[in-house]
Amino acid sequence: MKNRLFLLAFSLFLASVGTISAQSNKISFEEYDLDNGLHVILHEDPSTPIVTVSVMYHVGSKNENPERTGFAHFFEHLMFEGTENIERGEYSNYVERAGGTLNANTSNDRTYYYEIFPSNQLELGLWLESERMLHAKVDSIGIQTQKKVVIEEKKQTVDSRPYGTLLQETMKRAFTKHPYRWTVIGDPDHIRAAKDEEFQQFYKEFYVPNNAALVIAGDINVEETKTLINKYFAEIPKGTKEIYRPSIVEPALAGEVRDTIFDNIQLPLIVQAYRTPAMGTDDYYALDMLSTLLSGGQSSRLYKSLVDEQQKALEAGSFSLPFQDPSVALAYALPNMGVDCADLEAAIDAEVKKVRDELISEREYQKLRNQFENSFVKSNVKLASRAENLATNYTYYGNTNLINTELDKYLAVSREDIQRVANKYFVQDNRVVLYYLPKSQQN
Repeated sequence: MKNRLFLLAFSLFLASVGTISAQSNKISFEEYDLDNGLHVILHEDPSTPIVTVSVMYHVGSKNENPERTGFAHFFEHLMFEGTENIERGEYSNYVERAGGTLNANTSNDRTYYYEIFPSNQLELGLWLESERMLHAKVDSIGIQTQKKVVIEEKKQTVDSRPYGTLLQETMKRAFTKHPYRWTVIGDPDHIRAAKDEEFQQFYKEFYVPNNAALVIAGDINVEETKTLINKYFAEIPKGTKEIYRPSIVEPALAGEVRDTIFDNIQLPLIVQAYRTPAMGTDDYYALDMLSTLLSGGQSSRLYKSLVDEQQKALEAGSFSLPFQDPSVALAYALPNMGVDCADLEAAIDAEVKKVRDELISEREYQKLRNQFENSFVKSNVKLASRAENLATNYTYYGNTNLINTELDKYLAVSREDIQRVANKYFVQDNRVVLYYLPKSQQN
């Protein structure tokens, strides 16, 4: 017994040392603004001879006209089309011939482009990103080409995929006023109807230096990099159009929203989506921990109870939709053979009620803290991830150093905080419940 107690105490000691070590491993960076408003972030790491060149534009689907949704996602594709000095279809070839890789992604709040090169190709990366910021090809040929691409993408990833409309159906019920009510991929009819000049105006408004953060991370010489950045970006004109930032305040849900979606599926699916506060708020961190407690992996409460113990579900899980404005926490479960959806939903609700009624155990609490510490450290292991985290923290919060301090916000969450937010947000009047059922069950 004494040996077991000693081992337990020693394990806790090692865990605390690990926490101190993880938090003390600070990520260094330098940041400044060019006269045209471009925010520059430099992170030097000579451990491997590679460099990430990235640009985050503060534009996502929430900046779109409700009658022209899908524009930000459309530009994620169009910006690879070419520029005045890069022939159509050649952008990716420049990167690949230099031994690099590239990609981009769009969210409701921002669009992110990046390349990873051998470090001796830094100048090429800067030239490429400056080219599409200064004069991307937003012409009839490229627009028509990418219209077909994004419309086909929606067919494949949303319309033809089982449960593919889940986000679309959830968000239009969770939000009625805010532009989060439509999803990033947008409406194909809006893309079809849009004229060339509408895309050109969108480019001129949002893809400008004063709406962007340039992050260079990797094996660089900081002073030489500054000289190259000045060479390629300093002369790009500042945008002159007022950048649209939606200020819409979404009203509280008037009560639980319930609906049934009949889909081309074999197995039913239950979805519960709770409205949650914006990223970066104190309640957001507590809710993130609550969601992980309930359905983060096979050791979570929902999985253990519904799948392992009661065997009412084949699968149970969750994911957060973290937004710069009010967010959504979404949980789902697939009922086991012969299990009624209402019975499974009642079992989910019972597990949520336990968190509202009782403090979680000290053991679960420590496990959660360890999970988030581990996740935080892993999120900054890869150079490309560090670059994106630096860009995100500046773009969303104006606080680039959050890359070093955000873990403290999670570790400051108490057991009482988790219970409090469960009672405040994970309640019936603050959620959307969807039943996805096979079309064969439709009357």
